[in-house]
Amino acid sequence: MNETTQGEAPKPVAIPTTITVKDFSDRLELPVGRVITELMKNGILATINEEIDFETASVIASDLGFEAVAAEEAGSGDKPLDLEGLLALCAKEKDSDRKLPARAPIVTILGHVDHGKTTLLDTLRKASVASGEAGGITQHLGTYQVKKRGKLITFIDTPGHEAFSAMRKRGVSIADIAILVVAADDGIQKQTKEVITYLKERGLPVIVAINKIDKPDANIPRVKQELAENDILIEEYGGKILSSEISAKQNIGIDSLLENIVLLTDVEEFVADPKRDGLAVVLEAHLDKQKGPVATVLVRTGTLKVGQDVIAGSAFGRIRRMEDYTGKSIETATPSVPAVIYGFHDAPQTNDVVQVASGKSAARARSQAVVTAKGFKSKAEGEDERKKLSYILKADVQGSLEAIGQILGTIVSDEVALEEISSDVGAVTESDVKMAAGADAVIFAFNVEPTPVAKRLAEKNGVSIETFNIIYKLVDRAKERLADLLPPETVRTDHGLLSVLAVFKTGKRDQIIGGRVSEGKILRNSLIEIRRGGEVIGQGKLLNLQQNKQNVDEVGQGNECGLVFEGGEKVQVGDTLACYKEETRRRTL
Repeated sequence: MNETTQGEAPKPVAIPTTITVKDFSDRLELPVGRVITELMKNGILATINEEIDFETASVIASDLGFEAVAAEEAGSGDKPLDLEGLLALCAKEKDSDRKLPARAPIVTILGHVDHGKTTLLDTLRKASVASGEAGGITQHLGTYQVKKRGKLITFIDTPGHEAFSAMRKRGVSIADIAILVVAADDGIQKQTKEVITYLKERGLPVIVAINKIDKPDANIPRVKQELAENDILIEEYGGKILSSEISAKQNIGIDSLLENIVLLTDVEEFVADPKRDGLAVVLEAHLDKQKGPVATVLVRTGTLKVGQDVIAGSAFGRIRRMEDYTGKSIETATPSVPAVIYGFHDAPQTNDVVQVASGKSAARARSQAVVTAKGFKSKAEGEDERKKLSYILKADVQGSLEAIGQILGTIVSDEVALEEISSDVGAVTESDVKMAAGADAVIFAFNVEPTPVAKRLAEKNGVSIETFNIIYKLVDRAKERLADLLPPETVRTDHGLLSVLAVFKTGKRDQIIGGRVSEGKILRNSLIEIRRGGEVIGQGKLLNLQQNKQNVDEVGQGNECGLVFEGGEKVQVGDTLACYKEETRRRTL
């Protein structure tokens, strides 16, 4: 029975993708018993705490005189949530008066390169990836979970090398607790100080892990003192920051570290609402040849479910499969759970927020998604006269693109410049090669290979595809190619001066001259500069050099010699001849 007055338009009500019966009745401003009765009329038995989907709610709302409108489309100015907005929402959720269930803490492990972060994660998750990273650097961002005293802890792995400051900062942004790893034999280093700055800005709870205590040259008191000098006061120094002395390699002190995490979690009380639609942060995304776009996400609040339509930035899709961090298939992902999502039509960007979308919102995302190659426009004539190296960048994951782009952006020159035509994840394809050929660009590929078709097309069109598995080798190669565009520099080396004492013969282009070396030495086959009255009046070449009527290669200071000079200007007695050589050198950046 429709309860609207005859002729009156149904009242619109905003309904999310899923909603509890109690929340549904609140939105309709009707007694919950009335809603349950209407559900029963439609053959649906549901208690006040059970969830119904949008389609069911829409039918019931219509029967009760309302028009269900997707919550994402209710009102104006609806925009996809960004990372800052998500973090603000989570903070508001935590500070609310609602009694929300606890969630696992999200812990990031930070510190200087080679201080043992990856080894610590290996020990925690009983895996071995430390030795498998190209160049000994953790180049991707991953998530893992471990259990202590029956409680789950989610770990985020962030790179420690200086090239990855943006990725580390992101790790700090989405984490609840930071583990600051400092090597007992090395102390506070550059990246350690950078991390401490981030932690201060964020106000993130910190636990210090003093690692490598088994090393012969470990100096734990020195590390604690250096921490204090950088405003990291551990409990032993009168501060409130917990610390653990560990050896990740020898599995010493790991239990104490986990206990400290659990203790800090109990104090901080991390909570989230698992009943709302899931909101997750994209940590990595790439294109798999068999599985298509794949996104690794971390759920911050709510629950993601297989079958839901989702949007993430400009990407959209339907979750057709989810896996946990071990690769096991899961149907739902709740707060603090890392998950791998399959079903996006395009790979989302790192830091995009995954949102559940109604059918209407998903349709809108599809209509707005326009697949276009990232084009390349020549700048107006004279606007930028620098020579340019145009390039297309392909990589395995978004994190790699971000790190490479960050480093390439630091290459600055007044004469040459890098110009990105396109950057994307996935193998080098035929379209990439065609784009490169049209823009006279090189293709840099990191941890990906060209497809067979793309490889053949590149050879046919003379397109260069260069592949790398270490970021700095790619960057060095980009610098080399840029340097090739620089005009070579001419380096002059002065060797000596000769005072002209006699001119024995003057031809059309050459002269035979006698003189004394007044400074340095005169070399055969060198260049000659004629100086008269303190001014340079001409140049030429020294074709032959003799001393005591013998051909020689050089004549030193104080000695007399004869030489054959070739040049347009005629040499006179009393002139000074400067002997020098010029070398053309390839320039570097």
